[in-house]
Amino acid sequence: MLVTATTADWRGRRVFVTGHTGFKGSWLALWLHSLGAEVTGFALPPPTEPSLFAAARIDQLITHVVGDVRDLDAVTAAMTAAQPEVVFHLAAQPLVRLSYDQPVETFAVNVMGTVHVLEAVRQVGGVAAAILITTDKCYENREWVWPYRETDAMGGYDPYSGSKGAAELAIAAYRRSFFAEGCGVASVRAGNVIGGGDWAADRLIPDLIRAFEASRAPEIRSPDAVRPWQHVLEALGGYLLIAERLLAGDRAFADAWNFGPADEDARSVGWIVDRLRAAWGQPATAAVPFRGAVPHEAGLLRLDCSKARAMLGWRPALELETALQWIVDWHRALGAGADARALTLDQIAAYRKIARSVSA
Repeated sequence: MLVTATTADWRGRRVFVTGHTGFKGSWLALWLHSLGAEVTGFALPPPTEPSLFAAARIDQLITHVVGDVRDLDAVTAAMTAAQPEVVFHLAAQPLVRLSYDQPVETFAVNVMGTVHVLEAVRQVGGVAAAILITTDKCYENREWVWPYRETDAMGGYDPYSGSKGAAELAIAAYRRSFFAEGCGVASVRAGNVIGGGDWAADRLIPDLIRAFEASRAPEIRSPDAVRPWQHVLEALGGYLLIAERLLAGDRAFADAWNFGPADEDARSVGWIVDRLRAAWGQPATAAVPFRGAVPHEAGLLRLDCSKARAMLGWRPALELETALQWIVDWHRALGAGADARALTLDQIAAYRKIARSVSA
């Protein structure tokens, strides 16, 4: 049983990745390069300072194209030059709170940016697999205890969630209208992805790391909110598996997919704070209630990943506490002078080894 992409030959595969300067995109670009793929990245400059993209010097390893997915001509030109076999679309406005401040930009990037990538795939031709990344928050969240399946309704209370639900509808429409043959188009919905090298604002793990590095108590919003936390490599492994099945010509995988953690790893914000603090060695000082405005965010969210388990043989390889320890190890080592690229590649190699042992 496979749990991550360890058997397919990616050597020489031409791969086009949007959003490669972001946190998740940087991990994916490094993983693909380590597998021997010829990667072209298309994105705006890194959204944070510092960034994993800069720290790991990813621009030295791939073809790095600066561009905006809101510009159809730019996306099409870059894809035409790259002539990819596989497209991974990760470029997005990924923050719930920012979507309240910038709703128009959020919809423009997340909905029309997705449409532009799909249209470029259609115009350029030759793409065998397109994997478009949305989010677990694309579902109409009814705050119930049952996890969401791929067939549940799209929705979204806030602009971010609504834009991702709308992007899923656009993907499904393009799949039915233009990709019944040829390129296999899949959408993938991961949980709350965490890992070393994430410096985003208003995201729990980076906020905690910044607080711990400064030896101060963290400010916490919604400590009782439950999320499906998972290491970034768990989600990326699922994306690669889908790409491999589509490259093999199996159109059953041109569909929507959930990739989330084991049920017991859907944990509260407060649980994450306590465990990450312990792993860091931070004194057990009380967290400070968040002092800013707190717009609506979902209180309970879980994903049903039985489809990926049944059809792909995919399942999580890392327990959540292990994932948190890997984050601490990554940032501690970086702070001690280790190389960000080497740290990331070492964790990719370690994950693949663990995944193989889980599947044995």
